[in-house]
Amino acid sequence: MAIAPGVVIAAPQGRSGKTTVSIGLCAALAGRGLAVQPFKKGPDYIDPSWLSAASARACRNLDLFMMEPSALTTTYRRASADADLALVEGAMGLYDGIDLAGSGSTAQVARLLGLPVILVVNVTRMTRSVAAMVGGYQRFEPDIDLAGVVLNNVATGRHESMLVHAIRQYCGIPVLGCLPKDGRLTIPERHLGLVPEGEAMAQAEKIGRAREVVERYVDLGGLLQLAREHTATRADVAPVAPTAADGGPRVRIGVIHDRAFSFYYPENLEALERAGAELVYVSALDDTRLPTVAALYIGGGFPEMFAERLAANVDLRRELARAIDDGLPVYAECAGLLYLARQLCWEGRVVPMVGALPVDVTFTAKPQGHGYVAATVVAENPLFPLGRQVRGHEFHHGRLADVGNLPLAYQLERGHGVGRTPQGGEARDGLVYKNVLAGFTHLHAVGVPDWGERLVKAARSAKGWPSGLPA
Repeated sequence: MAIAPGVVIAAPQGRSGKTTVSIGLCAALAGRGLAVQPFKKGPDYIDPSWLSAASARACRNLDLFMMEPSALTTTYRRASADADLALVEGAMGLYDGIDLAGSGSTAQVARLLGLPVILVVNVTRMTRSVAAMVGGYQRFEPDIDLAGVVLNNVATGRHESMLVHAIRQYCGIPVLGCLPKDGRLTIPERHLGLVPEGEAMAQAEKIGRAREVVERYVDLGGLLQLAREHTATRADVAPVAPTAADGGPRVRIGVIHDRAFSFYYPENLEALERAGAELVYVSALDDTRLPTVAALYIGGGFPEMFAERLAANVDLRRELARAIDDGLPVYAECAGLLYLARQLCWEGRVVPMVGALPVDVTFTAKPQGHGYVAATVVAENPLFPLGRQVRGHEFHHGRLADVGNLPLAYQLERGHGVGRTPQGGEARDGLVYKNVLAGFTHLHAVGVPDWGERLVKAARSAKGWPSGLPA
């Protein structure tokens, strides 16, 4: 397999326009018949949903906190092996990481993959100073190949001329595009960031507008040539074997996937299939019966936005509660935890949920947990052995009033989880109830490579699991 040329789309800071540029590039190049493989640096579900829609290819995440460098590199190579261009959208500022050394930054990912960087600069109320900014980014880490610039929010032709000439004279790199101010490019937001692609009323219009602007104002040929000339040569990588990891019989695992629960990394679903799962998709909004499955995976999302509809589906809630009480293995992340609680309190409304877990959830104005999670398993649970260390991420506004005597599987060295224990003041996460493991921590299968195998094993080991065999 050949390795595709690639670029990293970065910015001096968040909200500079790199997501709009990335979406527009994916749509414009895909519209020309090119296979564009998108990636998103960092833990994120929402930007990837837009990039996936724009490119018609599943976006993959690249994260050096949750993934080993070799695993990240393998993910990149495998996903882009059949692409004409790999496009990596950065996060935050180019050099922003988890510490002063910039660990895990977009720049570090670009360096690891040998990719050139295109810097998207918001030039609102700026002229010659743009050269000082770009020049500083060139010199800050000189081994980063800052190969070109896209200027966003250009006001007039005169403004554009001053900006372009300043960068050419003082920085010596090409300006690949100058995007005018355009409020129609703004993607609506909510408390967790951009609205997911599938929920945006004008999703197609937004992507179409981004494509139109990029096609008109960005030198696509120049960008492709730059990618070909600057991408480092890499060795080939063998594809992932599609067969079950242990050769055992396949087992049906349900995945609740709808507008309320849409946060799933592609690698997590693929890991389950490789481990021997046949995935059965369930809508908590519309399906009134739980299909015959041996385990259930409930990912993240926005259950609070659909709370009344979820509550109105009484038959499914009751059936799921009975199945959990009978020992159904369930792995639930964030929104999945909220759905399994007794009730949600959001914006003054109290709405009943499944009630399988004896906890109530209150939503707050400020995030209760936001960032990376580093955890050690300290309590028996359906998936992980004691002492196992896992890394993930969290971003939630939910707060549990009381976890009672429920065991908490994760002791957090980093992160908030469900909060601190009254006894030792340790941050904990991962509620355990029968065969349920539910927490605010999101895991990525590339960073926890045995996660899929362990969930399949739990499904096979549970009482009556053969009922989950395919018909």
